[in-house]
Amino acid sequence: MNEKLLMTPGPTNVPKRVLDSMSQSMMHHRTSEFSSMLSQLSERLKYVFQTSSDVLTFPAAGTGGLEAVLVNLFSPGDRVLLVSIGVFGDRFAKIAQAFGLEVDKLEVKWGMGAAPQAISDSLKDSHKAVIVTHNETSTAATNDIQKIAEMLRGEDKLLIVDAVSSLGGIELRMDEWGIDAVVTASQKALMSPPGLTFISLSERAWEHIGKSKMPKYYWDFEKARADLNKAKPQNPYTPAVSLVAAADEALAMIQEEGLENVWKRHELVAKRVRSGVEKLGLKIYTHGDYLSNTVTAVDIGERAESVKAMLEKEHGIIISGGQGHLKGRIIRIGHMGCIDCEMADRTLRALEDCMNRA
Repeated sequence: MNEKLLMTPGPTNVPKRVLDSMSQSMMHHRTSEFSSMLSQLSERLKYVFQTSSDVLTFPAAGTGGLEAVLVNLFSPGDRVLLVSIGVFGDRFAKIAQAFGLEVDKLEVKWGMGAAPQAISDSLKDSHKAVIVTHNETSTAATNDIQKIAEMLRGEDKLLIVDAVSSLGGIELRMDEWGIDAVVTASQKALMSPPGLTFISLSERAWEHIGKSKMPKYYWDFEKARADLNKAKPQNPYTPAVSLVAAADEALAMIQEEGLENVWKRHELVAKRVRSGVEKLGLKIYTHGDYLSNTVTAVDIGERAESVKAMLEKEHGIIISGGQGHLKGRIIRIGHMGCIDCEMADRTLRALEDCMNRA
C-alpha cells in the first residue's frame, strides 16, 4: 500500500521512530518496566503542558477527556459559561448538557475567535467556570487563551481549556497563564497514534473535585492521581501500553527539538501554507486576527469535495472537508505534529494541480 501524506487536523503523521516504539514486545502494566515508562511520560507531559501539576493519562479520544473533566469538576445543576466558536465548542456544550450542567453558551461567529471583553460581559456570579476551545479545527480559528486568562484573573471562576488540537503546536503555558484544566489528545500536535487523552488540573481545580457529586467510576481523577503517585506509578485499570510507549517517544522528540522551537516550526509552516493558498488566488476562510498555526481553512465553494477527493486519488494527500454548514464549501489543511515545509510545499503543488483540473 502506498504511504499517504496526512494533512488533516488529526490523526496526523506519526514519525517512524514513534511507530517503531510500538513494535517492542508487549510489557505487563503492573511491572517496574511499565511504571518507569509511565513516570517518564508523565514528566514529559508536564513539560509540554508547561505545568508542575500531575498530568493524567486515560485511554480515550479527546472527547473522552472533555467528558472526564466535566464529571470530575462539577455537580448536576452547576452553571457554566461555555464559549463556542465552532463544531467542537458546540460538542463540549452538548457533553455538559448531557450531564445536567446548566450551560450558558456564548456563540461566536464562525471563523472568528472570542473577544475577552465579550466573555467578561457574559459572566454571571452564578457561573462556576468558563469553558473554551483553544483551537477550533472546524473553522481554523484560535482563541487568545492568555488574554482570556488575564481577564479572568481575580474572578472566582475555573478556566477550562480544550487544547486537543493546539497543545504542542500552539503556545500554551498552563501554570504561567493561570489555567485550571487543560485537556488534549495524542493524535494531533503530539504526533502519536489516536487513543490517549491527557488532562492536567490546577490545585484550585483539585479542590473542586473533592466537592463534585457527578457519578464517575472509570473517569475518577482522584483514583488516577493516587495511582500515578505511588512509588511505582501505574494506571487504575489496564492502559493502552503500546500507545503509552508511542506517546513517550513522541514527547522525547519534542523535548529534543525544544518546545519553543516546535511552536516556531508550526508557525513557519502555517504561514507557508496560508501564503501558498493566497498565491493560488484562493480565500482563507478564517478572520486574520484568529488564524490557527495547526490548521488552515480554505473557502473554495462547490469544488471543495471534488478537490479533496482528487488530492487523495491523484496525489496521495489526505485533507479534510468542512463541517456543519461549511460542508461542501471549505477544505481544511492540517499542519500539526510531524510536519515540515517540504510537506506543505508538496500539498500546495498538488492543490494547484487539482484546482486547475477541478
